[in-house]
Amino acid sequence: MDLLHPQLAAFAAIIEEGSFESAARRLAVTPSAVSQRIKALEDRLGQVLVVRQAPCKPTAAGERLLLRLRPMQALEAEAMADFLPQEARQPRARSIAVAVNDDSLHTWFLTALARLHDEHGYVFDVRVDDQDHTLDHLREGAVLGAVTSERKPLQGCNVYPLGRMRYHAIASAEFAERYFRNGMDAASLAHAPIIVFNRKDELQWRFVRRITRAQLSPPIHYLPTSTGFVEAAGRGLGWCLAQDLLAEPALAAGQIVIIDEGRTLDVPLYWQCASVRSSTLQHISDALRDVAALSLHRQGDANQPGL
Repeated sequence: MDLLHPQLAAFAAIIEEGSFESAARRLAVTPSAVSQRIKALEDRLGQVLVVRQAPCKPTAAGERLLLRLRPMQALEAEAMADFLPQEARQPRARSIAVAVNDDSLHTWFLTALARLHDEHGYVFDVRVDDQDHTLDHLREGAVLGAVTSERKPLQGCNVYPLGRMRYHAIASAEFAERYFRNGMDAASLAHAPIIVFNRKDELQWRFVRRITRAQLSPPIHYLPTSTGFVEAAGRGLGWCLAQDLLAEPALAAGQIVIIDEGRTLDVPLYWQCASVRSSTLQHISDALRDVAALSLHRQGDANQPGL
């Protein structure tokens, strides 16, 4: 049952499901009915909202509407729970879309989601991106909140500090001895193969720029998996930056070494979400901050020796 206007419900379903046909199945109506609702909504607002492609995407106007619609969906679910308390403990039919960086997902973030599901029955639609880009998902209206490295709030959003991820430069002992026997400098960094998450990942380059201003073009492995980063380094593919929580087991097992104990890179994380009086958003914000406080370094504890 939807309290939202059927046209808005159809618009959200199309973007979430990716097609008019899938949206129709979710709403238990015909694709023609979904198309009519979207056409009526676009006529009413005087703007095209959906790019008809596979999968369907929101236009710029559609993104602005989604940014307003996501909080409305959360409030709708809360209103239904108020009037149907017997269903309040049941898993929500509509998932809550959130964006998070891969390192957080593989360390502390799932603990928070498990707590939220256990206590409130929430189900989640998790979007993964680099911490410098997760906020784009919130800006586009694709998610209700995002774990991001961006401290400045989006318009209409609240920002909560979570803590700092701390990164160490790691490699196998043999690799470190081969390339960094005399330390990390422009000469060694120019020749040592480097492991990068993807072409959005600026973390390794940020670390390199702290050491040298030289324009370097080392051999690059692109490996889009946080856990695979550590294994790849241990197998001698290259060096990379790894979050301390992810690196600890391999360090303890002697599979990798920290190349330079005196250099670390801290990345502050924040939770940004829509600024509405929503118990759902408050529960999520509280859980993320509680779990992050036990897993991440304090925001004021910026350990950057030697950089």
